[in-house]
This record gives sequence, structure tokens and C-alpha cells, in this order.
Amino acid sequence: MICLPVYMDNHATTRTDPRVIEAMLPFFTQKYGNPASRTHVFGWEAEEAVKQARESVATLIGAGPREIIFTSGATESNNLALKGAAWAYRDKGNHIVSVVTEHPSVLDPLKRLEQEGYQVTFLTVDRDGLITADQVAEAITPKTILVSVMAANNEIGVLQPLEAVGKLCKERGVLFHTDATQAVGKIPIDVEEMGVDLLSLSAHKFYGPKGVGALYVRKRNPYVRLLPLLDGGGHEQGLRSGTLPTPLIVGLGKACDIARSEMPEEADRVGKLRDRLWLGLSRRLEDVILNGHPTRRLPGNLNVSFPYIRADALLVALRNLAVSSGSACTSAEVRPSHVLLALGMDEDLAHASVRFGLGRFNTEAEVDWAVEYVAEAVTKLRQLNPLYQMTRHTSRERSA
Repeated sequence: MICLPVYMDNHATTRTDPRVIEAMLPFFTQKYGNPASRTHVFGWEAEEAVKQARESVATLIGAGPREIIFTSGATESNNLALKGAAWAYRDKGNHIVSVVTEHPSVLDPLKRLEQEGYQVTFLTVDRDGLITADQVAEAITPKTILVSVMAANNEIGVLQPLEAVGKLCKERGVLFHTDATQAVGKIPIDVEEMGVDLLSLSAHKFYGPKGVGALYVRKRNPYVRLLPLLDGGGHEQGLRSGTLPTPLIVGLGKACDIARSEMPEEADRVGKLRDRLWLGLSRRLEDVILNGHPTRRLPGNLNVSFPYIRADALLVALRNLAVSSGSACTSAEVRPSHVLLALGMDEDLAHASVRFGLGRFNTEAEVDWAVEYVAEAVTKLRQLNPLYQMTRHTSRERSA
């Protein structure tokens, strides 16, 4: 039985896992002390909970607990990583390398740094949305201090070659940051194996609460220096002042524990749902285009274009299905996705693209229902498009 509406926008945010909520609740009403208050039991309980959560986050990504800095989410983590590193290493250089398909929380801080006199090289991607380590190698100069490449794209789900880029950065003595917001908790991430020096993540992308995230900052080989965005009480090793939101941090830790124990099975199940959705849509409809690499992508990501319609009209028609036409941070804007345009797609086709994000709580029954629901809506919208009718008529004449 299907309970409407159906949610398939898990790249924008995820439902908080009930087990995460259960772990958080005591820290709102019973163990509500400030973890910086070390003179009574309430503070000790909160401090211990934060310590355990820090260990959980570190274990999930192959880091050490002291390398985890809690933030309000990935946007803050990206800003702290990029600006903090750029300011701290200004004496060594002023050049940064990134990618045109990064999330706005990376692109906009880099634009701000350009206004401060830094130089940024934005690498182009191939038609699947991927870069190569060779491109990074060609872009690095003696003035390069940082390379930032996202682990998994938030719109088309493609997985960049982090290990190859990380190895190159180590050889060149350049810091390597990755926005792993969409990857952590969904696919294996190991900062040591991948040569990552700075990594951003957010709890609400993998069934944790909104409002909390973390930044991994390497403490050895090399010891990464950052300048803080916020000045205050010196919390989080002086990198992020402010009273720690203990309930949210506990939720992040619990989400990491669940992901670590269930990720292989969940990735396999969600990947099969994604393939079932794609197969169903491609069978029910003509002219459906897959955006991004067919296999090198997040298990739950499916980004497709439906020529001869506009995605905004389709989303209105799909009032019982939660999907999106791009990044949740920019989906309110009418302009086409910068990610899809970077693939070489024309604006009309980019405007016809929809992102499905499958996750932990989706079922086969929901996928089968969505196939029929979307196919019916696309068919009706295409029938209203004279260009589609003309194209179909021409096609029938040629085949006669």
C-alpha cells in the first residue's frame, strides 16, 4: 500500500531516522548540560556524549576524533575549509583549483576569495560530469595551496576520482579538500586511503538532524592550519566558537553509527531501486535521457531529462511525488542547472531535467507507483506541446 505523498528527494534532505531521534531526546530534557561546563554532572554527561559522537564521525570516515570539528552543516564546513585554508596559507600562495560543477557552498566562497585577490581555476567536466587527476595536475602551479573536488555531485550523483586526486595532491604538497556531503553515509569514505586533508559533511543528508555537520581537519602528514570564521570562546580547538548543540551532535553520531553498520546492504538495496526506476521510466516513455555516468554514481541518484516538457510544469503535475529539478539550494530559481550545462547540455534539455533521490525509507511499491505516475504526467504534458506532436508526426511518416 502506498501512502501519499511519496518522498523521493533524499539529496535535498532525508527523514531523520527514528533511532537517531530516540538517541537525541534525553539531551533535550534530561541531560541538557553545556558540554563546556565541567563543574557538575550535567556538563560531564554532555561532554561525554559529544566525545562519543566525535568518535563515531571519525570512525565512519577513517579519521581520528581530534580531527573532527563540529559545525552547523556542510555550508559552514565548506566555508571554514576554503576560507580558513586560504587565509592561513596566504604566505605560501594564492591559487586554488576546483570544479565547475561544485555545490554553491563551494563556488560562492571561492568567488568571495577571488574578490580578495585569490586566483581560482575551475576545471571543466566531461559529458558524464567527471574530471581526471591529469586535469588537476595541469592546473596546479607553484602558487597552488588548495584543491577542492566534491566526492559525489548533488545533482547527477557522479563520483569523482578522489583517491587519484588525493595522491596527486600529496605528491605536489597541495592541500586537498572534498565536499563529501552527498557521499558520507552512503558510500565508503576513507580520508587516509583517499589522501584527503579537509572533508565536509552534514547530518541531514544521511538520516540525521538538520543544523549540524562536521569538518575533518587533518592533524598529521600534514598538520593542516586554518583560520577561524568565528571568534568567541575558543570552542572546537579555536576553529568554531559557540556552545555545542549536544542533541544535534548526538544525532549526528548515531546517524554515523547506523550508516557504518548498514551501509553495504542499504547501498545495494537502494541501488536496485534506482535501477528499477530507470528501467521502468525508459520502458514506459520514449526519449528519456540519463544524466551523469551510468554506473559511477550514488546508489540512490537518478537524474533524467524528459525532452519536450519543462521540469517546473512536471513538478506541478506531480503533486503527490516529491522530486526536484536540481539542487535544493537553487531549485527556486528559474535558470537551468549549472551542473547540466557543464555537461554540454542545451538549456531546453536542462530545463526538462528531474532529479530523483531514493533512500532508506523508499520501497519497491513506491518505485513502481512513481514510474506510472511520472509516465502519465509526462505523456499528458507532451501532448500539449505542438513541437512534440510535429516530431511524432514526422517520425510516423518516415517509418510508414
